[in-house]
Amino acid sequence: ENNNNIHNVHGSSVCSHGTKRDTGQEAQQKERKLMEARIDSALNAEAVQAINDTAFTIEADKVEFKRGYTAHVTASTNFVAVSGSNAIVQVAFNVPVSGFNGLGGITLEGIVTGYKVSSDKKGNTYVRLNVSGKGISAQLFISLWKDANKATVSIQPNFNSNKLTLSGMLWKPERSNIFKGTTF
Repeated sequence: ENNNNIHNVHGSSVCSHGTKRDTGQEAQQKERKLMEARIDSALNAEAVQAINDTAFTIEADKVEFKRGYTAHVTASTNFVAVSGSNAIVQVAFNVPVSGFNGLGGITLEGIVTGYKVSSDKKGNTYVRLNVSGKGISAQLFISLWKDANKATVSIQPNFNSNKLTLSGMLWKPERSNIFKGTTF
């Protein structure tokens, strides 16, 4: 549709470009972005509260290995779940080998120690904790980014130097959907 309009004003022709449709689309886009920002802000507030309550799950859909190689993974089987003084850290890769947990990876279930929450001037929230299980343990460094429930978890196991970083969403436990493999 042509939005060019020609108006006759005092004997001279004036050509104007109609912007009704553009303005409507821009208004809808601004409203959508505003709504998304409100939702992200609410999700962030819920995530910060979950961290403060020591009751949350980070479902990861991406893993980054020690040398920068990344892989997309299944969020329901790659997660960190904290519930009070207990935690589960699970990584499961889509590989033919079953791994220690039967899912192609490892599951650490253990006791949380050294749980410390901090934040920076930008509004990002950080958590540092240790998880000690049967025979293995790991240090976790969690970053929750401002204005969303997006988080990263750096996992440093005590039995080797193969640090992993998981990226995903941080949820309250009742919003989470995870599948735990065999515990190591």
